Amino acid sequence: MLQSPVEFFRNLPKKVCPECGQTVNEQAESYLMECDYCLSKKSE
Repeated sequence: MLQSPVEFFRNLPKKVCPECGQTVNEQAESYLMECDYCLSKKSE
């Protein structure tokens, strides 16, 4: 039986920051890989 698209996206694992391992708070239309903390360290 095929899974509905909504269930497919609900079951995807959370995105994790490759720098620190913290879960990334995703937002629509966002393709960022790092968390806000690691991104702010890079801009310094």
